[in-house]
Amino acid sequence: MKPSCRGVVAPTLAFLALFSPVVAPPARAQEGLRFEDRAAEAKLTFRHHTGAGSERYMVETMGSGLATADLDVDGWLDVYFAQGAATPGADVPPGLTNKLYRGRDDGTFETVAGAADSRAWTMGVAIADYDNDGFPDIYVSNFGANELYRNNGDGTWRELGTIAGVDNADWGASAAWADIDLDGDLDLYVTNYVDFTWDNHKFCGNPRRNLRAYCHPDVYNAAPDVLYRNEGDGTFAEIGGPAGIADTLDGKGLGVVFGDYDNDGDPDAYVANDSTRNFLYRNDGDGNFVEDGLLAGVGFSADGQAEAGMGTDWGDHDGDGLLDVFVTNLDLETNSLYRNLGDGGFAEVTFASGLGEPSLLQVGFGTNWADFDNDGDLDLFVANGHIIDNIAEFRDNIAYAQPNQVYRNDNPGFVEVGHRAGLTVPTVSRGSVVADFDRDGRLDVIVSNNGGIVEFHSNQSGAGNWIELHLAGRGVNRSAAGSRVVAVSADGTQLLREIRAGSSYCSSGPAVVHLGLGSSTEAIVEIHWPGGAVEPLGTVVAGRQLLVREGIGVVAGR
Repeated sequence: MKPSCRGVVAPTLAFLALFSPVVAPPARAQEGLRFEDRAAEAKLTFRHHTGAGSERYMVETMGSGLATADLDVDGWLDVYFAQGAATPGADVPPGLTNKLYRGRDDGTFETVAGAADSRAWTMGVAIADYDNDGFPDIYVSNFGANELYRNNGDGTWRELGTIAGVDNADWGASAAWADIDLDGDLDLYVTNYVDFTWDNHKFCGNPRRNLRAYCHPDVYNAAPDVLYRNEGDGTFAEIGGPAGIADTLDGKGLGVVFGDYDNDGDPDAYVANDSTRNFLYRNDGDGNFVEDGLLAGVGFSADGQAEAGMGTDWGDHDGDGLLDVFVTNLDLETNSLYRNLGDGGFAEVTFASGLGEPSLLQVGFGTNWADFDNDGDLDLFVANGHIIDNIAEFRDNIAYAQPNQVYRNDNPGFVEVGHRAGLTVPTVSRGSVVADFDRDGRLDVIVSNNGGIVEFHSNQSGAGNWIELHLAGRGVNRSAAGSRVVAVSADGTQLLREIRAGSSYCSSGPAVVHLGLGSSTEAIVEIHWPGGAVEPLGTVVAGRQLLVREGIGVVAGR
């Protein structure tokens, strides 16, 4: 018998605490995007350690990600950070573990000891309620056996990776949850990178100068991705072969994101591969996938080259009701934006959209579509940082630490405004998540830095009106992953937003939809739940946070 979230009282009642009175600022005139790093004030003190010695093992430079969700169901978002570990012969601080920070009602965070504190070399994190008990669970992908931490709902966790059958031991990178067969249970896609091990470590760099560098992925063979079907009894079955993803064995996967790009009601998957073609897996409606990346035009660059795909995200950036896909890449390649044409194909529009030139000398990792100024269209955040720590020894025009970027959507096209928006400090960034952590109606960004301290980019922009919807499934998965919100603001702007549980680079965000409305004071909103049920909410007034239960409607709000 499958676990059911019906009748789960405790988390529902606790979740209502989210809607206790909190004063949100009124809409203000547009003043441009502005962020301030307030990690210290928020008491986010996490520091990532690479475990690096002198050998430059490849894994050291690739991590790590992070994830955010309301894990204790108290109404405030918590943040979970993936940590590195020692490499052979390296001297690292004792007791390195992944870290959970609990969000508090004053906008700060506190560390939670002993909470899903894996000591593995962790790359990615994907959070969702896989057993539909009302409490989000944590999946971590490692350099080594992956782990699944079941949330017991009382502040404790149980590691069930082996018991559940999701402990693949390849070099795991990003992971994402989605209900691929629409049976109400969340299934799991895990990207695997390359077959690097401590034992097959190679010398890369300049042998004449005895100058060692981190290896290019071309040096190693690809490791196949895995797809797990949720059996509904706490276990999973690996179905990569019969589902069709094992037919494409040449991918060196780093990023994965689900989204219904063809508007047929089931989740499709896009995989960013490093130096091999990217994959677009079209869901055939039965939980099986057809790889359409080449024919759809999203497998290669505009000039037909495989690029170094890192992070990825779906988003309807032009408001036409179709999901477009963005991929971050290596320097001298530019990042890539593929516009959905609505006929199964895409157009590569990176330079035409203004996203090409600003990314030419950057190495992009985490990325997120988000309406940072609440004007009704999606802006774009990119976390940057090179992979070769001594890149200056090889090229004098590329930096190791690089500033992160934010692209304001001017519809049409984008303008990179990161420096004037406050993103001025060069860092070696990897994972990124976006959410309204301080509940002021503006979306913030948290970034995990390789070998460095976390950044918390608090959004201080002069922003327009907004609506925020917290979704909870009943007949569908409790995390509402795959749900869509369709809205029309009072000025006629059409909005499409999706809930997903895994995106960016090795990261995942909350089951929350944020709608920017510009100067409009209301919008007509409806929810499209996985499986096809449509739930109209009618006219919703701006400045409201609503909890919506599938089949019941709004059950709380402020």
